[in-house]
Amino acid sequence: MAGTLPYTLYGASHSLYTGKARCYLRNQGIDYVEVPTSHPDFAARILPQIGRGIIPVLETPDGVVIQDTIDIIDFFEAQGVPYPAYPTTPLQSVVAVIIEYFGSQAMLKHAMHYRWSYRDEQEAFLRHAFVSGSGEAMAEKIMGRMNSYLPRLGVNEQSVALIEQSFERLLDLLEAHFAVVPYLLGGHPSIADYGLIGPMFAHLGRDPVPLGIMQRRAPRVHRWVERMTAPGLDVVEYAGCSADFWPNDELPPTLLPVLAHISADIFPELTDKLAYLDQWVASQQPADGTPVTDKPQNRHIGMVNTQFRGAEIEVGVEPYLLFLLQRATDVVRAQSDTAASALTRQLDELGLGAAVPLGRDYRVERINNLEVWRRDV
Repeated sequence: MAGTLPYTLYGASHSLYTGKARCYLRNQGIDYVEVPTSHPDFAARILPQIGRGIIPVLETPDGVVIQDTIDIIDFFEAQGVPYPAYPTTPLQSVVAVIIEYFGSQAMLKHAMHYRWSYRDEQEAFLRHAFVSGSGEAMAEKIMGRMNSYLPRLGVNEQSVALIEQSFERLLDLLEAHFAVVPYLLGGHPSIADYGLIGPMFAHLGRDPVPLGIMQRRAPRVHRWVERMTAPGLDVVEYAGCSADFWPNDELPPTLLPVLAHISADIFPELTDKLAYLDQWVASQQPADGTPVTDKPQNRHIGMVNTQFRGAEIEVGVEPYLLFLLQRATDVVRAQSDTAASALTRQLDELGLGAAVPLGRDYRVERINNLEVWRRDV
């Protein structure tokens, strides 16, 4: 990589999104130093540039500041890396984006439930993590704020048991998959792996209660978590494994049950969120280039009633989900009409067609590290 000095990653050991960025940097062999948000540089230099208290943030050796894991990954992908995160074929590309969405957005309810609903059993571990990352003065404030997010993520009395069943079932399905291949799409990690590792490392693979469940129930999944946090490809168990994605734009057969599970988890919630976004844009008519929320630190534009595996929940709607999923839309739009129709049929057969937000005349883009509306696209 360009430059003789290392990159600086501002983050925290217990942060879901920092874990995603950290795994990418390690896998690609990028020279970096991780710095906690309690470091004075974060408040003095970084916060004024990004406009909100959010991590991770990458600072390049020449002083460029990049916030958000997608932008961090894309920055390095554009330079060329040993193990490109984006498949070059259409089906794998779209599926990878959807899995990334599942891990980094839909699994927030799993991650946050196990962290905060079992706080008493994990108090010493969590307090150490938050004090180490943010300092004694801020730790209690941040922990209280994080704990308060559970209702808007859809964690309530009706959904808790279903969330735990979903986590255990996901472990079982991934355990079968990782018995065959080391990563989700084959021989090296893709954006699907980086999306899933966020919750599976920072919360579910470190916090004592879910970590114990993972280690006892799915040792291969725990080993994948270790593999994702190691430098390079740590695939010693897979003799003769090629460092390529599954051939011919096909999906590993053991991934298909995982995708069925993902479909059951994300719908109808995702459909209802997208419908809310459509209605909000139609009624509010935001100007091109305006921020997606009234204040940079706000992520939601409203709440929507929906369901998680049959349980009634109310969840916040983040325009950011469109920023993530519209990359799948771009893949479909880049195909010929015939190829796009075939790809859409494949996604429908997998139960994932509705996760591609086609047919909209607006997008969410990022300017100066903030999400903005883009109209008439």
